[in-house]
Amino acid sequence: MKNVLKEIISKNKKEEADYKDSLQKEIMNPKTADARRNFLKKTALGGIGLSSFMGYSFEDTVAATTSKVARASAPSDLKITDMRYALTKVMGGTAIIRIDTNQGIYGLGEVRDAADVRYALMLKSRILGQNPCNVEMIFKSIKQFGGPARQAGGVCAVEMALWDLCGKAYNVPAWQLLGGRYRDKVRLYADTPEASSPEEQQKLIDFRVKEQGYTWLKMDVSIGELKGIPGTVVNGKFWENSQQNLAQWGDRKNYMSYGNTMHPFTQIQITEKGLEHLQKVVEDVRNMVGYEIPISTDHYGHFDLNNGIRLARALDKYRLAWFEDMVPWQYTEQWKTISDAIETPTTTGEDIHFLENFKPLIHNRSVDIVHPDLASSGGLLETKRIGDYAEEFGIAMAMHQAGTPVSFMANVHCAAATQNFLSLEHHSVDLPWWEDLVTMVDGGKMIDKGFAPVSLTAPGLGIELNEEVIKKHLDPRDTSFFRPTPEWNELRSHDRTYS
Repeated sequence: MKNVLKEIISKNKKEEADYKDSLQKEIMNPKTADARRNFLKKTALGGIGLSSFMGYSFEDTVAATTSKVARASAPSDLKITDMRYALTKVMGGTAIIRIDTNQGIYGLGEVRDAADVRYALMLKSRILGQNPCNVEMIFKSIKQFGGPARQAGGVCAVEMALWDLCGKAYNVPAWQLLGGRYRDKVRLYADTPEASSPEEQQKLIDFRVKEQGYTWLKMDVSIGELKGIPGTVVNGKFWENSQQNLAQWGDRKNYMSYGNTMHPFTQIQITEKGLEHLQKVVEDVRNMVGYEIPISTDHYGHFDLNNGIRLARALDKYRLAWFEDMVPWQYTEQWKTISDAIETPTTTGEDIHFLENFKPLIHNRSVDIVHPDLASSGGLLETKRIGDYAEEFGIAMAMHQAGTPVSFMANVHCAAATQNFLSLEHHSVDLPWWEDLVTMVDGGKMIDKGFAPVSLTAPGLGIELNEEVIKKHLDPRDTSFFRPTPEWNELRSHDRTYS
């Protein structure tokens, strides 16, 4: 190995000499800033080849190789100076955060859809003054403040923004920092809401497939479809919400509502008549779509695993891509029972935080597909680790996403870098202004015929905010738009979790 290195170093001598000449010219240029000039003087002492690696930190070595990036000093001198946010109308209130630095570059992240932005703001005092390129170190210091579902939104928002910053500092795409890419475009699945009639459902499907070019769809198969049809569910009346619907989501203030009760504890059952009706719903969609396009399903209702198995067996013949979140993710053994009892693949994971909480499902092979939401699962690197770990057990990974283009692009970079990836959710197909919230740095398309092209050159997440569009689509509850947040600067606790 040492001989190989010597040969490579020898071949690079001329390139090093040429590069040192270019550094010297930049040092002598009167337009070069003092901080940049001082860094170049240090770098020029050894050149950038392998012969100089022993003399410099990793940060300084990479900084030298990317010296054409416009910045005030080396990435190793980057410091976090601020965190601000803008609350968009996407999914009932989704916050984009911006982490600023002492060098004028910033990183973008997103607090998961409908989560409180304070999950992120409380972390500001814990990251001020840190070098954002130390992504893993910062993540480990703040991950204790993340929990299931939206409780992890702040930790994940910060992690996204750090990778965006790091990519900008080193002038490489985020996927490159994750180890490289497996694909040049990322397949998307389009969420398709329930419609009031088959005709309306056909319009939604045609828009996605014929006009937008999507090659994978997802639909709800909800007991909400059974509203007003007598004899289709047992115990339904008791669990109706305030609008007399068998809703998937309950009143936030009423924790005894059906939508806030875990599946084994509702005693809702589906009758044979109810199963026949839901079969017809799926059959109609399958006939509209055909069998070339995968159809995933979700949002069935809060009923127990026995009724979940009955529903799945009734729908197995339609060759659906997966059954999602049939019971809470915490019930690993119940998931194993369901997966063993049916033919259609099973998946869960959008509310699971961090790899350690995916491991029981993966070790037990309780599901066929893991389904993390990057804005809850830990951000880009942690989600890639989840995918890599699942791959060792023969389990694929799809990705849940229902946020703004910031989270979407973070998912695209992670998906590009993960081998066992299947498809990424796009939840805002019907919002005409959604893509306009950002601009693509490389000038390309964010979405093209049902796929997200992977930028090969744009640094970080590869996007910049379109501020005027965002201002038009702020959540009316908070229109402050990246105001200063000094009230979150002070650290007021000792966070260590052990003695």
